[in-house]
Amino acid sequence: MIPHLLIIPGLGDSGEKHWQSFWLQKFPNSTKVIQDNWDEPQLHEWLSRLDENIQQIKEPTILVAHSLAVSLVMHWISQNSNPNIIGALLVAPADVNSPEHTPDFLRHFSPIPIQTVPFPTMVIGTENDTYMTLKRAEELAGHWGSDFINIGRQGHINSDSDLGYWEEGQGFLQQLITKINK
Repeated sequence: MIPHLLIIPGLGDSGEKHWQSFWLQKFPNSTKVIQDNWDEPQLHEWLSRLDENIQQIKEPTILVAHSLAVSLVMHWISQNSNPNIIGALLVAPADVNSPEHTPDFLRHFSPIPIQTVPFPTMVIGTENDTYMTLKRAEELAGHWGSDFINIGRQGHINSDSDLGYWEEGQGFLQQLITKINK
């Protein structure tokens, strides 16, 4: 059985062709964090909304974060905890520390916290993500104590990647669930 999934989109939200949107349709036990301003994110506002969502959770939950939301989740973990959060799938993190990889208006999401996460996590990166190098994604996964998976040349694992329901990602989610249940 799949636990509750808290879908956490990054900059610009996840459009209708984004795998996160498909997962919201597929998994009846999923909910999505809705931010007030998807295009000009403010870390404190986004953190507050994420925390509001997490504090309402009363069942075992896996965080499913994409892009900028990975940094958001790491900031939340560095300041908060909730025993109902049992894992996180961290997909295509954006390197907010790097002016080469993300725009300046996202710099206040840096530095990306690098402490070990107190529950099982999986980082999924690609060889051709314009928002973070594969090497950097793997390095962050190491800091966080996360399993790391390279899925090849899938870009930023977003709508442009045209993944639909992203069955491969569902397989990674199942691997994470198996690890959590051990």
